[in-house]
Amino acid sequence: MSDIVPALIACADGELKHFSLRWLDDAALTVIMATKGYPGDYGKGSAIEGLDDAAKVEGVEIFHAGTASQDGRIVANGGRVLNICAVGKTVTEAQARAYQAVDRIKWPEGFYRRDIGWQAVKREKAKG
Repeated sequence: MSDIVPALIACADGELKHFSLRWLDDAALTVIMATKGYPGDYGKGSAIEGLDDAAKVEGVEIFHAGTASQDGRIVANGGRVLNICAVGKTVTEAQARAYQAVDRIKWPEGFYRRDIGWQAVKREKAKG
């Protein structure tokens, strides 16, 4: 809930102990999409489609880390390419939203893990 910029300035000035941060109760989760071959050798220039559709999933924001615009399309331009971030009332909900968005992205040359947040989801289900 707090503005992050004043918090970062307080941190840089060594004054974070005098700064009060307010947090949202929602959970957040991020799935990284990377180019096949990462962290070793990987190609560049593969087309990524479906980003607009993926961004329509409620609670999802997509951050580009290693992309470029080429001839009117988005292409991979690095190893760690996209950050698919989702929020929800629970980790389970955030995870479902993130993977729902990932599933809308068409990028055969990309990969991602399907187990992000599994321990937190397991804890939530145990509390049940």
